[in-house]
Amino acid sequence: MTNKEQSNNKAERVILTTNPSITALDQRQWNMMVPEDDPSLQYEFLRALEDSGSCISETGWAPCHIAASIDGQLIGGAPCYLKNHSYGEFVFDWAWANAYERAGMSYYPKLLIAVPFTPVSGARIISHPDHDSAEIRSLIAGALPAIAEKLKVSSVHCIFCNTNDLDALTSNNFVAREGRQFHWHNPGYQNFDDFLGALSSKKRKNIIRERRRVKDQGIQLTWVDGPDITTQHKNLLYACYQNTIREHGSYAYLTSFFFENLIQALPNSVQMLVASKDNKDLACGFFLRGKNTLYGRYWGALEHVTDLHFEVCYYTPIEYCIEHQLLRFEAGAQGEHKLSRGLTPQKTLSAHWLANPGFHEAVKQFTLNEQDHLVEYTQMLESHSPFKQTE
Repeated sequence: MTNKEQSNNKAERVILTTNPSITALDQRQWNMMVPEDDPSLQYEFLRALEDSGSCISETGWAPCHIAASIDGQLIGGAPCYLKNHSYGEFVFDWAWANAYERAGMSYYPKLLIAVPFTPVSGARIISHPDHDSAEIRSLIAGALPAIAEKLKVSSVHCIFCNTNDLDALTSNNFVAREGRQFHWHNPGYQNFDDFLGALSSKKRKNIIRERRRVKDQGIQLTWVDGPDITTQHKNLLYACYQNTIREHGSYAYLTSFFFENLIQALPNSVQMLVASKDNKDLACGFFLRGKNTLYGRYWGALEHVTDLHFEVCYYTPIEYCIEHQLLRFEAGAQGEHKLSRGLTPQKTLSAHWLANPGFHEAVKQFTLNEQDHLVEYTQMLESHSPFKQTE
């Protein structure tokens, strides 16, 4: 039997299902497929979103997870949601939705392959390590239009995917789209001074000045590991999260139970950074930690302290990464102000398929035009690199 015949026979044995809850799938089997550097893809993270009421049909995030199995064993999957809005995604398609409405069609519901509220790039179509990952990606990607038709959705969107996912999706008529974030990379710094030494004089002096201002205001900063997070810490975290949501005029999809459930379920993958003064907690940052990466997820303050945002969200986390020999720090979506603080522009990827052929072509043209502007924007950012220029 040839390899191709073996592959075809295997494909015929694969059963693809959509599931209304992550609890419909086996926890151990799902986690076997998750890359070790991405805690947000873990079964426990996705379940915390559901069990807390943060991602349910009533909030416009109805779970619809795709599973590929052979003889009852998971060999592939993708975290999916039926959406009736575009909030909490960080890849903006509101203009597409408006165009649909003007044409008298419904853009929602749509099918979204993503980790909710988490602009972290990584695998979105995952597979068991004992199976051919490329084959499984191709199988799931190729089935998405049929799944979309069955679910009666207008479109399928896979956001913050990696290049392997993008290749599989674009091979199945998905439109590629790029974005930009700002990440910090560790080339092997021994301490924070090594990092400062790599920066231009102006940027280095500004960081030193901002850190000094925080210290001079009597602020103490304390890392709290997941197992040591107390009820008091959780209350501070949610109060800070709600305050940030209010300041931005947003909606608090994440409930306090989400954070409580997540901290309990994945204690070794979460970190808190608490800022206090005179034994009074004033602000905090909430982080996820993978094998090689620290992910900044939420920040908030109960009182304004000059430059504290930069200290909690960038400088102390960078120091933590150096101390723990982590290779990368991702500080979340958007934020050109991150560039002057040592975080450099990085490409993000998404893929989109629209059932209506005319709108699919229009989106393809939209992304091509958008890409031209993105190239110019990236060149502008790179011309303002915070690092010393080498000959």
